[in-house]
Amino acid sequence: MNGIGNAVVLALVGVLPAKGIAIIPTAGILLGGAMVTTSLAGRRAVDELTTRRGEVEAALSLGLLPRDARLEICAAASASALIPGLDQTRAVGLVTIPGAFVGMVLGGASVWAAAAMQLFVLIALLAVSSIAMLVTVELVAREEL
Repeated sequence: MNGIGNAVVLALVGVLPAKGIAIIPTAGILLGGAMVTTSLAGRRAVDELTTRRGEVEAALSLGLLPRDARLEICAAASASALIPGLDQTRAVGLVTIPGAFVGMVLGGASVWAAAAMQLFVLIALLAVSSIAMLVTVELVAREEL
């Protein structure tokens, strides 16, 4: 599911108002996070496959399918693409005050509604980033990128 789909789900659940003014920025946040994760995961996977080419060939000689051999090498390294999102989530509220939270409070929303919105955006951002990383690694392993 992409960022727009997640924003629509958040609107259907009732976390976001079903208005463009709420859905468009949220979708942008989610798409931006997915783009960062995709580029990091793809770069890391390709670098790992280039560096460890001999291991891929060894796995192929043992009978693994090409996709499985490449996936064995690049999957673990690509998980490092999730680190920026995890660091951002860890720091929210302690080091930074999230813009969505402050914007909602200044716009007249209750603190609890703003906190719920920010929590759901962070969870959705981690979900979108995880899905983006998995899809990117799968496409690299299949040599479709």
